[in-house]
Amino acid sequence: MVKTAIIAFEKDGQLAEQIRGVTEGDILIYENGVFERAFMEYNLIVAIMAAGIVVRKISPLLRDKWKDPGVVVVDAAGRFAIPILGGHHGANELAERLSEIGIIPVITTATEAYGKCSVERVSELLGCDIVNKESTKSVNLSILREDVPVLRIMGPKIVLVDDDVSVLKSGGGFVVGIGTRKGVKKEEVVSGIREALSEASLDIDEIDLFATSRLKEREMGLIDACRELGKPLVFLAGDDINSVNPPSSSKAQRMGLKGVCEPCALVLSKRGELILSKRVYGSVTIAIAR
Repeated sequence: MVKTAIIAFEKDGQLAEQIRGVTEGDILIYENGVFERAFMEYNLIVAIMAAGIVVRKISPLLRDKWKDPGVVVVDAAGRFAIPILGGHHGANELAERLSEIGIIPVITTATEAYGKCSVERVSELLGCDIVNKESTKSVNLSILREDVPVLRIMGPKIVLVDDDVSVLKSGGGFVVGIGTRKGVKKEEVVSGIREALSEASLDIDEIDLFATSRLKEREMGLIDACRELGKPLVFLAGDDINSVNPPSSSKAQRMGLKGVCEPCALVLSKRGELILSKRVYGSVTIAIAR
């Protein structure tokens, strides 16, 4: 599930509502810390303001182009949508979607500018992950010069590739649901997640996102742990959590919830299949779904 944040000043609320209509995003009124929150909780960001403001706000938050959210800047008049971060990671497509309400997308990535399809876009269309991400630069440069074939190799095989060959692998699509006690420490959350992944024979790169209850929005130990592991953390409302029936009982019923870790994992998973039922690691409960 891709989550989009629309960051706007109060005066631009009408334009923000229009953008929400085509993106199904959440409107966040501009205030101190709003970009930090959006970087943690969302996959894509639309910022209705000057590009200079956005650049200054996001520059300290940049970590990894493969993990940072895509960012699109829209001017206050609603004329142009400019992807300034993560063009090949969803921002270009988001800008193009805004053309539905008359906003002109300004795409600056080279492959798209020349009408080509980047490695990242091919990977997305095929529902795959790029195994050797460092290869994309040289492959995309080759795509600008010539048609680069996409080959499927049926196994079992052992394949040795050069640096200018991108290897695509079917994506993970796993969601980790997390519950914690109040005041949990970051180290305990990280340890619990790693134990759960080991038990499920999964790697962190196979995880799409972490999910928990909105009641945990101020649990900095949980937030910092997810940031350290490099995956977005989604906070779910009680109605969303209670829309599924988890197999395990939970003390969260005292707060009006059917559970936390299991339903949070199930709600955001694509198949609704629990592959690791509720596990308890000290002050942390974890479940994994796909």
